[in-house]
Amino acid sequence: MTDVLDVVDGRSGELVLRRAGEDFEVIANGVFLMDTRNGESERLLVSVAADLVPGKARMLIGGLGVGCSLRAALDHPGVGEIVVVEREPAVIGWNREGPLKDVHGDALSDERVIVVEADLVKWLRRTEERFDALCLDIDNGPEWTVTDGNAKLYQNEGLDMLAARLRPGGVLGVWSAESVPSFAKRLRARFGAVRELKIPVPQGAPDVLWFARV
Repeated sequence: MTDVLDVVDGRSGELVLRRAGEDFEVIANGVFLMDTRNGESERLLVSVAADLVPGKARMLIGGLGVGCSLRAALDHPGVGEIVVVEREPAVIGWNREGPLKDVHGDALSDERVIVVEADLVKWLRRTEERFDALCLDIDNGPEWTVTDGNAKLYQNEGLDMLAARLRPGGVLGVWSAESVPSFAKRLRARFGAVRELKIPVPQGAPDVLWFARV
């Protein structure tokens, strides 16, 4: 039994929050985007990135989603301040005061968290802030973006922009629902060291994580 909890006109089209049993799902323009069923790879995205950075990392998380990555970052002893960039006001609301709040233990209320309501691509172009770790999870992968504008992030221009926001020795983490050899090739051409992890999922191809160090 699936219950629709909210339907809104978001910045990238129609957004739907629905409940399926004990879990929640977010649908964007009729395409399944995320849910609360597992989240292992989303949590690993931030925890592995934090492991690769010495000291208390200042972390940027691109995409709030259902809060799995943020919760993992808060629980990691190597993470300090966390900036979350999310362009959809409804997603922020569902996490801050809606039904997703209990999924991650009200993570947005933690004093270490700064939520920025903005399009990540536009925000990266205008900000001068720099981070020890930048974790990118705003799409289903480099070739399966929520909106066409996000595709720029995964091209050479976007990788240069992401690298510019990292401190020396910083780490870029990218989440994908599928393997994308062409993106992995661009990543290795731009960064000195790249690690790829494949995370098994209950059905279908494994999720893929890339970690690149400047």
